[in-house]
Amino acid sequence: MTNNFHAIEFKDVSLAFDGRAVLDKVSFNVRYGESKVVMGGSGTGKSTLLRLALGLIKPDSGGILIDGEDITDYTEERLMAIRQKIGMVFQEGALFDSLSVYDNVAYRLREQKARESEIEPIVMRMLRFVDLEDAADKMPNELSGGMRRRVGIARALVGSPKIILYDEPTAGLDPITARTICELALKLRDLEEVSSIFVTHRLQDIEVLANEYVVRDDYGNLIFEHEGDKMCLVNTKFIMLKDGNVIFNGSDEEMRNSRDPYIRKFLDNERSRALGA
Repeated sequence: MTNNFHAIEFKDVSLAFDGRAVLDKVSFNVRYGESKVVMGGSGTGKSTLLRLALGLIKPDSGGILIDGEDITDYTEERLMAIRQKIGMVFQEGALFDSLSVYDNVAYRLREQKARESEIEPIVMRMLRFVDLEDAADKMPNELSGGMRRRVGIARALVGSPKIILYDEPTAGLDPITARTICELALKLRDLEEVSSIFVTHRLQDIEVLANEYVVRDDYGNLIFEHEGDKMCLVNTKFIMLKDGNVIFNGSDEEMRNSRDPYIRKFLDNERSRALGA
């Protein structure tokens, strides 16, 4: 398989901070239209993968390819062009508190010196996608946590990037709101063929991302289906990190059937936490 099939590829990537190995020869790829769900305990390097993919930090060794381009040694100027292909969804939405919802979503377009007549239809289309069209004039402090995350997704979608990086986008949200965020990720995966890395530790997220898909019916309505007789999901895979190493890379069925003690303990702990929530 050549790089032409990969939206993101990590090749033997190693990184240490203050002498402590954060990632140790990590290799994996994300195919076009595929979601890669990254799990592991705190401090295992999950968010570090996203920062590396954005070129915000550089590995000590190994290579990182985005859309077939090796960005490992790119200058900041060249990285800016790569980042135009990527949308980033942060844990807390990371909105500018002094800007309205509309202006937050419009921010990247204005940075690019787009005309206001071009900006408005794009911003409103992005807000429509996340079902927040009516919140365009609100300020971030008027929004719930879930609404802030959805605005963050709308902002990440400006420019129609084909790669989205999610950094624990459901953390701290109630189950219903968290499901809404996962449904948006499914819409991007299944209807827009967006490639993504989705960092999470929540089993509820895994259930939705691994077992559901979305289709549009003849009337344009969105239908969420469970994988089964009609379809088996092949566009979502899972990675488990431990001590800077990828100890699992495969389907959710393979992960659940794994006898690895770390994976068993991780899943059991998260299951107990979900039941206690």
